[in-house]
Amino acid sequence: MKSVFITGANRSIGFETAKRLWNDGYFVYIGSRDLDKGKAAAAQIGTARIAVVQLDVTDPASIQAAHHQVSSTTGSLDVLINNAGILGNYPQQATNAPGSTIREVFDTNFFGVISLTQALMNLLQKSAQPRIVNVTSGLASLANHSDPSWKYYNVKGAAYGPSKTALNAYTVVLAYELRDTPFKVNVIDPGYTATDFNQHRGTGTVEEAAAIIVRFATLDENGPTGKFYSNDAEGGEMAW
Repeated sequence: MKSVFITGANRSIGFETAKRLWNDGYFVYIGSRDLDKGKAAAAQIGTARIAVVQLDVTDPASIQAAHHQVSSTTGSLDVLINNAGILGNYPQQATNAPGSTIREVFDTNFFGVISLTQALMNLLQKSAQPRIVNVTSGLASLANHSDPSWKYYNVKGAAYGPSKTALNAYTVVLAYELRDTPFKVNVIDPGYTATDFNQHRGTGTVEEAAAIIVRFATLDENGPTGKFYSNDAEGGEMAW
């Protein structure tokens, strides 16, 4: 039985992804900053092959506790989906956005991903086909941000988008370092999805978002690594 750890899995895209992988037979770790919300989400999925992990990716002690829980439960990990993220306070103008806001967003969306990934690496290395999916945003694309014809060209901010651009860069480096191993490491943009994150103004559904994440979480040995894919990109692959 394969296992998957999903951060921010108590609602929206993370929850739908957890539900799909549980239905596919995975042991699912529901990562949730709020333990009660995590338990409520898990109860909607099932009673077996599921565990709730109280996790704050900005807290080293919380990450260490999460590692201990996975290690003592399944002993290894096949898939890590770094889905948790925050938007930060708006507006995020480059000329006057508080440094504290930018740091807070980067702590979760970038440094938190690195800390958790490194902490769980020894458990992923026990898998025959380890997979890492880092959930990003189309707003991370520097190529598109430089193209006035891009439909989201005017959607710019000093914290959220740059934090995801940094995440993309980290993913490229991680995939390169693991290139000669069974790992597949990719960064996935689920598209502009209607969730609490954007007051449900998105045009995509959580089902569509979860589908692309699950696709890359379950790649076979011939699948890509070190790539940027998006539901909003023609042909699937997004420009960096």
